[in-house]
Amino acid sequence: MVLDVSERPLPPLTQIPADLRSLADYARRAADHFTVEAWRHLEEGSGEGQTLRANRAAFARRGLLPRAMADLRGGETALDLFGRRHAAPLMLAPLAYQRLAHPDGELAVVRAATALDTGMIVSTLASFTLEEIAEAGRSFAGELGKDRAPLWFQLYLQPDRRHSLDLVRRAEAAGYEAIVLTIDAAIKLSGMTLPPGVSAANLAGMPMPRHTATPGGRILLGTPLADAAPRWEDLAWLREATRLPILVKGMVLGEDARRAVDLGADGLIVSNHGGRVLDGLPSALDMIEDVAAAVDGRIPLLVDGGFRSGTDMVKALALGARSVLIGRPQMHALAVAGMPGVAHAIHLLRTELEVTMAGLGCPRLADITRERVITLSGA
Repeated sequence: MVLDVSERPLPPLTQIPADLRSLADYARRAADHFTVEAWRHLEEGSGEGQTLRANRAAFARRGLLPRAMADLRGGETALDLFGRRHAAPLMLAPLAYQRLAHPDGELAVVRAATALDTGMIVSTLASFTLEEIAEAGRSFAGELGKDRAPLWFQLYLQPDRRHSLDLVRRAEAAGYEAIVLTIDAAIKLSGMTLPPGVSAANLAGMPMPRHTATPGGRILLGTPLADAAPRWEDLAWLREATRLPILVKGMVLGEDARRAVDLGADGLIVSNHGGRVLDGLPSALDMIEDVAAAVDGRIPLLVDGGFRSGTDMVKALALGARSVLIGRPQMHALAVAGMPGVAHAIHLLRTELEVTMAGLGCPRLADITRERVITLSGA
């Protein structure tokens, strides 16, 4: 039951109950661990929520076709992206303000990612600095006697390129291994008021872009906020500014994907921003094949938007994705049980992925081909 607005959210659990057996279980519990305003901000989509619902409905429209009595010996889920090994085709998507879910926020998430050999993409709007997050991952990896999991930095371009370049240079110095340029969220509605102690730590000291009224009655178009939205020339500039791999997040159309590759993008992330920006977009799953055909294997293709299970992941891999990003479930697990909760959620997903692969007769990621997915009649 969701708490009344006058009640305080429940503190994180200190032990993981036996009835938490899926990401859906975490989602059901999570509401009681957020303030009502924070929960609404996390869960709601833009507009009427068409895209939010479409992300989930797309998975229900597709079924799986297993091969009988396949030889499962020697199977594994590991893959390489940009020279680093990932234990599974799974990464943690960039999420802003993770201290809304737990006091340790991104520090807890990076420790969980490190423990489970899972890559993490850190948001420009993280509630700890990118340096603090990198150091937390590095220190925890040392305690465990292993390498830190891959860390990528998600970049929201700032109105002044000097500030964008400063963020890139800080990410390079802190050991981040790729830049994820998000292009689809420069303009979005938000009614969330951040509570005391939660802020965009990476942007401290930088002017925050705000929408203000302008002479002539302009609402948005023709204002500085709209004028600062990402353009193709910004991608070209970023390509010249860093040697790190650049992934462009927010791709929808194949023709745009081709142009991004031509301008030097090293990877693409098919995304509708979890249904949080432009309502009416098709599901992320429905967009994969068009973008995959456009890039024709020249660069890795990743995807996010509504993934909640290992079977969801397999469907995306079969349609052409190399890896899947998990967004909101991070916050659910973080709020419910902190770092152990996030680690447990990752473990659940990886277990479901391997069970699904075994059931399909696909012991290796390369075996998950288009032929393993079918569109269900009447769906």
